[in-house]
Amino acid sequence: MTTREEGLTQIIEVFKDVLDDQSITLSESTTASDVEDWDSLNHIQLVVAVEKKFKVRFTSKEIQSWANVGEMITCILSK
Repeated sequence: MTTREEGLTQIIEVFKDVLDDQSITLSESTTASDVEDWDSLNHIQLVVAVEKKFKVRFTSKEIQSWANVGEMITCILSK
């Protein structure tokens, strides 16, 4: 991933796959409360899938600090 836009596009694909919902649309300001199936259990699955997709590992502190999708992208770009 080289740009935030690429990252968002790839994260959307991960969310569609993990949550099994092809209609999902995300923006950088999207939060868990904006996505119907994004609960605590699915959050773990999403994080694991994002780590696998981008070949990165997140600390629990990083994961807990994310308030929205944009902060997830920022974290990925910093690795």
